[in-house]
Amino acid sequence: MLPIDLRGKRALVAGVADDGGFGFAIAKALAQAGASVCLGTWPPAMGIFETLLRRGKLDASRAMPDGTMLEFERVYPLDCAFDTMEGVPDDVRTNRRYQERGDFTIEGLRARLVADFGDKSVDVIVHCLANGPEVQNALLDTSRAGYLAAVGVSAYSLVSMIQRLGPHVRPGGSALSLTYMASERVIPGYGGGMSSAKAALESDTRVLAFEAGRRWGLRVNTISAGPYASRAASAIGIIDAMVEYTKGVSPLPEAISAPEVGNTAAFLASPLASGITGTVVYVDKGYHVMGKAP
Repeated sequence: MLPIDLRGKRALVAGVADDGGFGFAIAKALAQAGASVCLGTWPPAMGIFETLLRRGKLDASRAMPDGTMLEFERVYPLDCAFDTMEGVPDDVRTNRRYQERGDFTIEGLRARLVADFGDKSVDVIVHCLANGPEVQNALLDTSRAGYLAAVGVSAYSLVSMIQRLGPHVRPGGSALSLTYMASERVIPGYGGGMSSAKAALESDTRVLAFEAGRRWGLRVNTISAGPYASRAASAIGIIDAMVEYTKGVSPLPEAISAPEVGNTAAFLASPLASGITGTVVYVDKGYHVMGKAP
């Protein structure tokens, strides 16, 4: 037996606000492998998420195969559009949903982790962060602000997180993000600069694998998952059609499941993947190999 063993490891999964997406599935898989898990959650969604947890509304999703419940060491506020509080505009600072959360920036997350667990306290960084305010617009109809917002939140935030958390990662650590086929193929309807953001994310994965690998021994990979009808993906507006089309074209003609992505993430975070870095790993039932529909 060759187990995925993450006992004694701490993972930070950024971008979890419900139990319906890849982020939650990754957190659960990491916990099943023995890791302790902290979350980074968008402040406007954090109150609802905390209420659902407290009232047991997520208990069915949190149930583990061994009969225990998925527990989170900490749930931190995180808006990855901001590196430091100096860059937060006044209308966000004074927003009630932000005001009560303290420092919700990437630097604030770093400071909280160090304060709670010490200097060398993280083993796994998971970036499940993506947002394109104009995702339903064709690229030709996307504004500069919408394009830059998509790239900033969906790609640069990985750079910022590794930049700040890299020094606090213990030996053998890894970082992981989520990308999508639109980085390399045209997906009509997936607009607003999100295809550009995913292409940037994959390019940054390769460069960060080199730079963070040489500086801190950190492995950096990304999972290219097939389309999945999560709550967040509903913003695209065509997600159900994307899932059905991919299912019909793929070598394995079935939709992907969130646990399949979670299990792949757990493998990539584990010592079993110690030789893998700078890589795009496809979890899409083979869709990426197809050049023509059957």
